[in-house]
Formats: sequence, structure tokens, C-alpha cells
Amino acid sequence: MKNSWLKEACIIAVAIIVLGFFLKCGIDNFVNKDRIVSVKGLAEVEVPANKVIWPIVFSEMGNDLPALYNRINSTAGKVTDYLKNNGIMESDISAGAPKAVDLQAERYVSQQKPYRYIVTMVITVTSSQVELVRKLIASQGELLKEGIVLGSSDYNYNDRVTYEYTSFNDLKPQMIQEATKNARMAAQQFAEDSESKLGKIMWASQGQFTITDRDSNTPHIKKIRVVTSVNYSLKN
Repeated sequence: MKNSWLKEACIIAVAIIVLGFFLKCGIDNFVNKDRIVSVKGLAEVEVPANKVIWPIVFSEMGNDLPALYNRINSTAGKVTDYLKNNGIMESDISAGAPKAVDLQAERYVSQQKPYRYIVTMVITVTSSQVELVRKLIASQGELLKEGIVLGSSDYNYNDRVTYEYTSFNDLKPQMIQEATKNARMAAQQFAEDSESKLGKIMWASQGQFTITDRDSNTPHIKKIRVVTSVNYSLKN
């Protein structure tokens, strides 16, 4: 009888210990469940553009439309030769069709012009030889020696040079890794300052990548940026 009572007492004692352990774990989890630190990690890199789009706009003005077409095509030939002679591949050069505007038919022309027609044409250079194209843009005054004036008074034509970076996907994994690492460093510092231990990731968001010009004076240098948001649990 005594042995039976002792056995039951041991079982009850073990049960109480186990119950106490689970109660403690439950209380700890309850206390710590809302202890979360939210941090952001930044990764940023500057890269040179690897693609350039250069629209070369030029016009001819006069009253003889067939003669204007001949002149604009002659100008297009000179521009194309200039580009090829300076290292631009023929496959990187494309010419649009000439477009003529009859000023007498335009309702918004308020003043009488000494000429009736404006014929405009665009030759576009699309190239991966960014530095070469930049050099030619800087020295396009050479075309003036050939009697070629670039630009157009027609607001429908945009002669702005565009620079792009097309190998963006090659950088994404490395940048995400760096941003996540920086986020963890910030969370670790917060945990140390609060005398806590950093736990596992509770939630994370990659964020959006942005590609911008470094500044208005260097559009050929691109700044790529990503910010990740991460929530970590904190433990005592």
C-alpha cells in the first residue's frame, strides 16, 4: 500500500514538473511574442550605362518641297557617313522617314514665314559603345563644318540623349544579399542595446529596385538602389 502511494506521488510530482515547464514556455512565448524589431537594409551601387540612344534631328526649310527632300536625304547621308567614319556600326544607325510640315496649312502659325515647308528627319544611334557616342556628341560641331545644323523648331521631336543600364538582373541577387545583411546588422545592434537576443525573421519584404541618374550632369552614370524591410523577433 505504501509503495503504491509512493508511486502515485512520484507520478504526480513528475506531472507537476512537466506542467510547470510547459506553463513557463507558454508564458515566455506570450511575453515575447510581440517583441519584434522592424529594420530596413539599404544596398546602393553606381554603374556606368551600357546602352545609349542618341536621336540626331535635322531640318531643311524652303518653298520647293521636292528640292527639300533631296537636300534632307543628302544631309542624312553626310550624317550617316560621319557616324560610320568615327566608329559607329551601321547596324546601330537607323533613319526615320522625312516628315514635311506645310506652314500655310498650320492653323497655329500666326506670323507669315519666308518659307512654306519644313522637312525634318531623325537618325537614331542605338549603341553599346557609350563612351564613343559621348565623344561624338561632344564633337558634333564637326557637322557644322559640313553645313549641317542639328536640331528642330518642331516641338514634336525630342533630341534628348538617353542612357540605360541593361544588366540590372545580374546585380539583383548580390544587392538583395547586401541589403538583407545591412538590415540584420541594424537589428543586431538594436538587440544589443536593449539587452536582448536576436531571433528569427518573422517577416520580410524585398522592396522595389530603383534606377536613376546619379545627377543631372552625369546621366550616363546610373544609381541602383534597393531597400529591404525585415521584422526580427527578440528574445531575453
